[in-house]
Amino acid sequence: MMRFTTLVKHPADWMTGKSKDNAVVITSRIRLARNLRDVPFPGWAMKEERKEILETILPEITGLTKMKNGFSQELSQLDSLQKQVLVERHLISREQAARSEGCAAVVNRKQSLSLMVNEEDHLRMQSIYAGMHLREAYDLLDSIDRQLETKLSYAYDGQLGYLTACPTNLGTGMRASAMLHLPALVLTDQIGQVLQAVSKIGLAVRGIFGEGTESLGDLFQISNQSTLGESEAAIIDRLERVIKQVANHERNARLKMMQEEPDQLTNKIGRAYGLLRYAYLFDSKEAFTHISLLRLGADLGYFPEGTMQLCDELMMEIQPAHLQLYAGKELEPEKRDLIRAEIIRDQLQNLDPPAISKLTNEVNNTDAGDELPID
Repeated sequence: MMRFTTLVKHPADWMTGKSKDNAVVITSRIRLARNLRDVPFPGWAMKEERKEILETILPEITGLTKMKNGFSQELSQLDSLQKQVLVERHLISREQAARSEGCAAVVNRKQSLSLMVNEEDHLRMQSIYAGMHLREAYDLLDSIDRQLETKLSYAYDGQLGYLTACPTNLGTGMRASAMLHLPALVLTDQIGQVLQAVSKIGLAVRGIFGEGTESLGDLFQISNQSTLGESEAAIIDRLERVIKQVANHERNARLKMMQEEPDQLTNKIGRAYGLLRYAYLFDSKEAFTHISLLRLGADLGYFPEGTMQLCDELMMEIQPAHLQLYAGKELEPEKRDLIRAEIIRDQLQNLDPPAISKLTNEVNNTDAGDELPID
């Protein structure tokens, strides 16, 4: 089995921006919630019952071909910092990190599959792909779910579908989501209008770590809210259509800024570059804000190929738990700010200043695409 140190040393492709189509839609994620029949949900189960459930589920998960030589660990054997690193990598949830006895996390070597045992439900499975690939993520997770369903007795009702701890997950038990980078919509003050339109049609908009978290670096999660009464295919179709429209609005906003306010845009990206290259203190929020602008500049041609991937790697490395893992000890916020800036300066030391000349002919010949409202 993979060690924790090996997991951290080899991040997944979706974490490091190796997809060619993730300038706006960074990742696609599918999550399935499943429970065993005739045993209490984790929130109501006693410690010994959770351990028994873990002993039932864990061998079946680790025995799957796609999980071979992956990472498998009971959370009671991880310290709080290690668990927080897994949260920052979106491999376990914040709720799972708060649990311990009778809980476990299993991650495949590519880190495209992550399975949590005894989170809110007995089994939470997720698949993550870089870019706009919800269907591929679903197909991968569905194959895992079908294999496990032949070995585990799921709690299922003929009318309600899969039974879950939270009523909002009844039915398919599926949550589909995408992480989007929307800096141009934020800069042009269109983000509120777009996100309000998304919410009105029954989709949820959340921050970087899901429900109850804020947006950092202009990153937003859009997901379905209901799982009852719709098939998996219908949920994905609707979400995919809306996400593509939001991505179009973001691209339109980027083009409009280049066409109508090129000097202001260059100034914002240049200032972000300068601060990131030379500042000695950065808190998380400020660092994410400037890296977001650098990532925007990379997409618009201000920086060479590979800069967007570098930005995605930085967004992972400068998070609090990763910084403390890097330092080998717990750090006060002020010390984290110092090390965060040091890492950023080191990673960007060979990045040339933004190119001022733009391919205006290419911009002017680009179709503006669809407009609001979203439907």
